[in-house]
Amino acid sequence: MKQYAWSILVVAGVFETGFSIGLKYSEGFTRFWPSIATVVMIVLSLGLVGVATRSLPLGTAYAVWTGIGSVGTVALGIGLFGESAALSRLACLGLIVSGVLGLKLLGK
Repeated sequence: MKQYAWSILVVAGVFETGFSIGLKYSEGFTRFWPSIATVVMIVLSLGLVGVATRSLPLGTAYAVWTGIGSVGTVALGIGLFGESAALSRLACLGLIVSGVLGLKLLGK
């Protein structure tokens, strides 16, 4: 059951990335379809985190969820919006990934 919860958590993190990018495309919820897509992704992401926390420790699940969302959002910001890909930013992303992996691999 726990492996299933980790899979759900990863999907929730992908939806978090999606809703973060959706916030940009919705332009402050002033564009109808991007706003609808963003709200759907928010609901799916939060709902899936709720399901995952039935089996996973809350603190770990939250940190992993936000880590996936953060890394995904920064990566898409670089790819879609031309945000900086400076080595220092990429190094910081590496630290987030290390922390997420550490929580997954070293937790009981």
